[in-house]
Amino acid sequence: MTLQQLKYVIEVSRSRSISKAAQNLFISQPSLSNAIKELENELGIVIFLRTNKGIILTTEGSEFLGYARQVVEQVSLLENRYSNTQPLQQHFSVSAQHYAFAVSAFVRLLKEYNQEEFEFTLKETKTYEIIADVKNLRSEIGILYVNDFNKKVIYKFLEEGNLIFHQLFEANPHVFISAQNPLAKQDFVTLSDLMPYPYLSFEQGDYNSFYFSEEILSTISRPKNITVSDRATLFNLLIGLNGYTISTGVISHKLNSKDIVAIPLLVDERITVGYITHKNVKNSPLANIYIEYLKASIEEERSKV
Repeated sequence: MTLQQLKYVIEVSRSRSISKAAQNLFISQPSLSNAIKELENELGIVIFLRTNKGIILTTEGSEFLGYARQVVEQVSLLENRYSNTQPLQQHFSVSAQHYAFAVSAFVRLLKEYNQEEFEFTLKETKTYEIIADVKNLRSEIGILYVNDFNKKVIYKFLEEGNLIFHQLFEANPHVFISAQNPLAKQDFVTLSDLMPYPYLSFEQGDYNSFYFSEEILSTISRPKNITVSDRATLFNLLIGLNGYTISTGVISHKLNSKDIVAIPLLVDERITVGYITHKNVKNSPLANIYIEYLKASIEEERSKV
């Protein structure tokens, strides 16, 4: 086993393609394939499955990749400490449900990260893809919620992926509506109050199960339903159509229009928001900093609710 082979595995996992990884590494595709195959034979495990749809990281591969990242990062620290070489480009990725506080923390991380080169990724995406991203180490942090309705299913997927859920906060459900909506003047709203208005929710693609919905009470039948794929569209429709969506009530007016307000929803439900990490991978320094900024952003915005 060589350090170069570890770097090859990391790059293939990041690129999700042998050919693309070979291009990024400036070596031939056969050479890269042979190097990884030799490593797999030496270790007696299969790191990657080769399919018609591309490269898939195995469970054993995910565990090995976690150790490989730590070794390569430690070597990088040694090289930077005892040589005059420039630090390697830093990579950090977060996958999240559509929460403004996740964006606020990401913005703060970028503003305070003083490096010449880096590659950061923030994906506001579907619930299943968040779990898959962290499981397959495409993202270091995933942000989602659980409640009494979905937690059994969500925890099952987390356990199968060797993932851990870390609680950030609990919240009573709120609705996001336009400040011009007649309901905005009320101290709270009920489900019957909301019935005349269009209900907005985030689409979940192939895994469009009630258990993967970003909104609680997803099984309730509503006369007017609109599905969207991004937060900006959802907020525009809240204003333009007097629609509503259900969330935690934590909203960042620094990033979102003050035309959107959060009103408590009178239901016997609780929402637990948290972040997920891979059990076999130690948090990077950037991940730890981001988590602290995440907590700070949540505390700041919740104090305004």
